[in-house]
Amino acid sequence: MSDQQERYSDEELEEFRQLILEKLALTREDYEHTMDAIMNRDNNEADDTAPTYHALEEGSEVQSKEQLMAMAMRQQKFIQGLKAALIRIDNKTYGICRETGKLIPKERLRAVPHATLSIEVKNDRKRHH
Repeated sequence: MSDQQERYSDEELEEFRQLILEKLALTREDYEHTMDAIMNRDNNEADDTAPTYHALEEGSEVQSKEQLMAMAMRQQKFIQGLKAALIRIDNKTYGICRETGKLIPKERLRAVPHATLSIEVKNDRKRHH
């Protein structure tokens, strides 16, 4: 076995946990706002705390219910992905590519914290499909 690191250290995992918890909180907030927009619960309440929603609000005449639903689905999927990532952190398997068993580089995990495939595998799959 090479001396290549086989898993991230507990400190590193903790760092990723914080990152994921932050993203989770923001995504949940976005999701709530999307659901509100779908339900039209807050037509006249401006919410300055959510810049992403603000952009959504300005274009909300343009955004159909279908688009909002699609967005809510994406957000929900992202929330599920982040929750699964937290479980992998608890199991200490976080950041390990499920195809190669190698560590996924930190840069990729910072950009896509719920990634389970290294970028090589992902690109490889795109080429073969």
